[in-house]
Amino acid sequence: MPFLEHLANKGVEIFDRQGVGLLAEAGLWGCIRYHGLVGDMVIISDDAGQFRVGNHALCWVHCERLLQKLMPTKAKEVRSLALVRDLVWRFYKALKIWKQKPSPQAIPAFRRRFDRIFKLRTGYDALDALLVRLHRRKAELLRVLERPEIPLNTNASENDLRSFVIRRKISGGTMSRDGRVARDTMFGLMKTCQKQGLSFYHYLGDRLGIHGKTIPPLAGLIAAKA
Repeated sequence: MPFLEHLANKGVEIFDRQGVGLLAEAGLWGCIRYHGLVGDMVIISDDAGQFRVGNHALCWVHCERLLQKLMPTKAKEVRSLALVRDLVWRFYKALKIWKQKPSPQAIPAFRRRFDRIFKLRTGYDALDALLVRLHRRKAELLRVLERPEIPLNTNASENDLRSFVIRRKISGGTMSRDGRVARDTMFGLMKTCQKQGLSFYHYLGDRLGIHGKTIPPLAGLIAAKA
């Protein structure tokens, strides 16, 4: 346990699992950055703290979901919330259209439009406070203007994880570390086959030596498409 020994020598309480986990993640991210393994990769998240690292962008769907969670009690507040949500969705759709054919000339207009929406003051205190909070994250919400190739939401990655989560909820987890590794490996292969338009069962059959379709190595297929 060289890592735990190193922490102990530095005076860190190694039985503090949360603290050790935080330091381990920081060390891992530092190593990745030091070796230049991610380059200028953009990390898109729902604003969970553990993902707010590197070149970070915020998911627009989760941003709008914060508006959904507000509970207006007056007719005026209901109208104000409906107006803001409509403006946000229109802005989101405009960004999606812009992504298909990015135009640098349109970027200043998007930034001004963002300010007009998120600097609105409606008199509905909870909504106004949320707008102020979201305006502070302008750079992360508009990261797409600098990097048009990135998605505007985390839907694809959440869809990739959904089968893992469903399986975990049904089975309650695995009995051993080997079981967890086997489960994650098989799910990863299945998702990769789906994305490559391949039958996972044909892939398994080929790897197990069952006569049928010949499936080339997945790494080669991914590299060829890239």
